[in-house]
Amino acid sequence: MKYRRLAIANSDDLLFGSAPKPLVTRQGLRLGGGLVYPELNFTLPTMEVTAATMPTVVRHYQEIIKDALRRAAELEAPGVVIEFETLPPMTATPAFGLEIVQILLAGMEAARRQYGLPTVLRMTPNDNREFARPPVMRSGEHWERMLELFEGSARAGAELLSIESVGGKELHDEALMNCDLGQVIFALCVLGVRDMEFLWKQLAVIARRHGVICAGDTACGFGNTAMVLAEQKMIPRVFAAVVRAVTAVRTLVAYEHGAVGPGKDCAYENPYLKAITGYPVAMEGKTSACAHFSPLGNIAAAYADTWSNESVQNVRLLAGMAPTCYMEQLIYDCRLMNRALAEGKAAALTLRRWLVESDAGLDPQAWVLTPDSVLAIARAIVNAPDHYQAGVAAARCAVDLLRAGHAAGSLKIAQRELGFLDSMAAQLDKLPADEAAFIAQQMALADPTKYLPVEYGLQGL
Repeated sequence: MKYRRLAIANSDDLLFGSAPKPLVTRQGLRLGGGLVYPELNFTLPTMEVTAATMPTVVRHYQEIIKDALRRAAELEAPGVVIEFETLPPMTATPAFGLEIVQILLAGMEAARRQYGLPTVLRMTPNDNREFARPPVMRSGEHWERMLELFEGSARAGAELLSIESVGGKELHDEALMNCDLGQVIFALCVLGVRDMEFLWKQLAVIARRHGVICAGDTACGFGNTAMVLAEQKMIPRVFAAVVRAVTAVRTLVAYEHGAVGPGKDCAYENPYLKAITGYPVAMEGKTSACAHFSPLGNIAAAYADTWSNESVQNVRLLAGMAPTCYMEQLIYDCRLMNRALAEGKAAALTLRRWLVESDAGLDPQAWVLTPDSVLAIARAIVNAPDHYQAGVAAARCAVDLLRAGHAAGSLKIAQRELGFLDSMAAQLDKLPADEAAFIAQQMALADPTKYLPVEYGLQGL
């Protein structure tokens, strides 16, 4: 593990719009340098993406970028981050994705010329590797086409490279449903870590070749899946909260191999990563309700350097098209945070306190994202000698924080879930101290039909 100490050790320094290592884009956006910028994320209405439908797809993206940036200019946004998350066919056929990249970049350049609006494009190809069963992670058409799309996007001018990578998800989904913390840690901190190392080494090469930025990854398919399952009452909220803490170990690997932020918006583990690395992060909360519900609507904004909305479909609302409406909402949220920053740190910390306290006591998943909890979990991670033990330490710390919050009367935990705290602690107590022993233990338990150990470098174990 590269990071052995926290970049932010004082909770008062863990704040929206401020990062110890701000990132400056080609057009001068200073992410984490004193302002929070809106980051708009959008997608198509329900439709197929094929060669026959591409003319319609193109028109959608042309309209989205033109209208959204026009509204941003009208509202005098200081700058905008645009994220293009591809749909699976756009990665499977890189020419589709690259055509849209060109459309977005052209629209962004037109806005710069017409309005003087600085922008930057985050490119997030869909990780199609999971479509092979069991997944093939290091070779084959899904891997090669994804790299082709990254390469072409960077060459075209997409400045921020991100992905929602899926290494380990083939075991993690079942581990969630079984509330099996050992398999969760195996999926995230053994399989996931090894896949992240392989993937981000390759992305770093592409970024260097084209002078662009490795921005960051997300454990969306892990932590957010847990959050949605908890929201649907299919797993305990306390379990989802502990999973969230563990996801930070996996996502941190991108930074160990060259990522410098802003971390991907749907990574609610980003506050831990900001504390550890000092790099800026994107966050989403209440404005992501178009894509998923969460108990983290306000608290997520406490740490945002860019404030995002998740993928909103290009459908018509009463005011206008949904992406344009969401652009307005994001800009107003950012205005409020930036007004607080302009009045000084005390004012910003007051707003942060309101954002945090409005959510923190109502759900365990919010409690593990309070500033004090973030620093405690981040410190547990950097104090661990390897990724496996970091995952165990993060989980133990999260369990202890939930117990303490509930015992103090500050955190609401459903009575039926209290026993899961003891259950998780007992599961952690049974895990070996040594990573090799842990891997042997978990490989004996994992369904061998669902994953290929060789794809994670485990063939000799």
